[in-house]
Amino acid sequence: MIKKGLEGFAPLQLGALRIVIAGSLLLLIGFRSLKTIRSADWKWLALSGFVGSFFPMFLFAFAETEIDSGVTAVLNSLVPLFTLFVGLFIFGISFTKNQLLGVLIGLFGASLLVIFGSSMNPGQNYWYAGLVVIATFCYACNANIIKSKLQGVSPMGIAVGNFVCILLPGILLLPLSGTLNSNVINGEFFWSSLGYIVTLCVIGTCIAKVLFNKLIQISSPVFSVSVTYLIPIVGIFWGILDGEAFTIKQLGASLLILAGVYLVNQKKKKAD
Repeated sequence: MIKKGLEGFAPLQLGALRIVIAGSLLLLIGFRSLKTIRSADWKWLALSGFVGSFFPMFLFAFAETEIDSGVTAVLNSLVPLFTLFVGLFIFGISFTKNQLLGVLIGLFGASLLVIFGSSMNPGQNYWYAGLVVIATFCYACNANIIKSKLQGVSPMGIAVGNFVCILLPGILLLPLSGTLNSNVINGEFFWSSLGYIVTLCVIGTCIAKVLFNKLIQISSPVFSVSVTYLIPIVGIFWGILDGEAFTIKQLGASLLILAGVYLVNQKKKKAD
């Protein structure tokens, strides 16, 4: 959806549109949930909104101007690895040797994926893959914030509160990024790209965020972000349908990432 949205909009324009459209939809259906939010929770909702939604929306948009959406989807699998480290260094959650090994394997797989992709697509700038890595780190921080600081806020309240905090910057970016210019509106791909963005906002932002917030609250941060196991499958599938190439080498690197994430999620065995 991001890839198709970039046919008619620049990355800044796409990110601003996602924020405004998704924020408006969430406020429309969930504004009543704002009444249940305590004043002490708003600073964490703001932080969660920026690291979990605002910055990643722009990072992914800029990344996909250079790298394939299938590769982006695979790199998303790094989220559980970063969630482990954020939990350790910021929230004091310990880890096992297997989990450390999983992190190293996952990072090695991600490095290979970038190397293979850059050699296969020399015309693409694979340094942009670093933007996806930064975005996954943001997601990891967000998962730990929700679990440790927003446990008392409803999933809908978190989603709506997040976008209340980032909606104003998104609105300001619409004219500043040139989204409302006549050459953009009259562009060949304006309506089709807008349709993809609206679909992404409804399914990939509004519905997904409420469900994800609920999952974090009823499980651990690392377990909840393990839904990223499925993102490569979906992303690669749509990428291939759209004409993207995905080699055996890239598949092997992707499996290394998933193997690393699997080890990260292994629970520590009890001593005899």
